[in-house]
Amino acid sequence: MTTRLSLRVRVRRDRSLILMTLPVVVLLLAFNYLPLFGLVTAFQEYDPLSGVWNSTWAGFYQFERLLGDPLFWRALNNTLYLSFVQLVLFFPVPIALALLLNSVLSSRIRNFIQAVVYLPHFFSWVLAITIFQQMLGGAGVVNQFLRSHDIGTWDIMTNPDTFALLVTSQVIWKEAGWGIIVFLAALAAINTDLYEAAAADGAGRWRRLWHITLPGLRGVIVLMLVLRLGNALTVGFEQFLIQRYAVGHDTADVLDTFSFYFGIATNDYSYGAAAGLFKSVISLLLIWGANKLAHAFGEDGLYRR
Repeated sequence: MTTRLSLRVRVRRDRSLILMTLPVVVLLLAFNYLPLFGLVTAFQEYDPLSGVWNSTWAGFYQFERLLGDPLFWRALNNTLYLSFVQLVLFFPVPIALALLLNSVLSSRIRNFIQAVVYLPHFFSWVLAITIFQQMLGGAGVVNQFLRSHDIGTWDIMTNPDTFALLVTSQVIWKEAGWGIIVFLAALAAINTDLYEAAAADGAGRWRRLWHITLPGLRGVIVLMLVLRLGNALTVGFEQFLIQRYAVGHDTADVLDTFSFYFGIATNDYSYGAAAGLFKSVISLLLIWGANKLAHAFGEDGLYRR
């Protein structure tokens, strides 16, 4: 009886907060949890005309096809390689940008730089790749300059050997500015008295960075790294779909484009669902392992032990 009474009191007290969060919960259920029912098609020979209830049950046949498909293994290899390159080259950039912005004393200059680096995030991938094409493509600004000076052309937009560096540079240009938001918030939470005390003790800028700033960012860096590892198999869909024909599917096919081309585009929905489910399970294992590793180093990760 006491428990029910306390629950009623809490509901009455937090009624406005519950009403505010209710639409978010409904959207989360509608777009994130209800579609999980469609994963059952990965275990069927799904026919859109027959529907989920009347399609033939196939068990693990789609996964046997998947594991025996060399195109799938090539897409997985491309995904892991591109994810590793982006982890090494992209992940430190937002941290470095946040540290640089935090060191700018003028708030007007800092706000201007933030606005400039945020802007590309709001561009679509079509527009972002078009800008790179206009700059680095065969008829782009860079190659026209090289031709005018008889230096030769620089083939990067259609070169499979430099594709990983190309897409990583595109991600850095488009998303690095948006990625600094979390790190700037973490920097703002560091007690400024620590810097003043360290400066009074004779600590220079680099010592303050090493002993105060980076330890203050460590928890957020570990959290973002855990999330990044959890998304290791999601390196992008539109970005690779648009550039697939420029460098060839052997280089540009990743798990997302594989699920699209060999699942939805060919009406083999069960095969595409199996590839998507495989990716989701591996991503879950990666984020679980990364979180355990964070706990081993004394950090909270996604949740506390």
